[in-house]
Amino acid sequence: MQRSFGLAVALVVVAGALLAVPTSARAQSTAQQIADAVLPLSDDLRPGATVVSFDKTTGARTVLREGTNQVECQPPDMEAMQTICYSKSLAPMMARLAELTAEGDENPFASVQADESIPEVPFGAMVYNLRHDDARIKLMWVMLVPGATSESIGVSTVTERNDGLAGKGRPWLMAAGTPNAHIMIPINGTALSDGQD
Repeated sequence: MQRSFGLAVALVVVAGALLAVPTSARAQSTAQQIADAVLPLSDDLRPGATVVSFDKTTGARTVLREGTNQVECQPPDMEAMQTICYSKSLAPMMARLAELTAEGDENPFASVQADESIPEVPFGAMVYNLRHDDARIKLMWVMLVPGATSESIGVSTVTERNDGLAGKGRPWLMAAGTPNAHIMIPINGTALSDGQD
């Protein structure tokens, strides 16, 4: 049986942001990197989120701020045009993906999925993604629901992408019935507290 890692979500939502120490971020102060990193989160989660970065050449993890809650964030990656945060339950997967990518692994997602030492993604784990690209839904929260179907959790499988781009989207289930099942949750009327984007 395939292990549940939400790898489809990792490919779509997280790819490119794993080694988030872009040149523009290096020039920023640590305080600014932290402020920018937590933007995908709701206001109540921002103050307690851990903020980390990964070195592009080694995959080494650096803690920019130790948090007090269940969420971890990375500074914006302008190459991938996104900023991500995620449940700390996903941190071991993120760290291993960063290491494998830095080592030149051609398919780090498959390698992580085969790695029995990495805990499986728990049902309901969250990924928060702020896109810096007007061609994509600006703020998307994703709930990983391995194995879920529309019938089992009561979520439509009809994509809301176009409505989401127009600020009217509703949640929808992707990859239903597979280990990679996830609910896409577009956040409508996105307003960032610092006025960015």
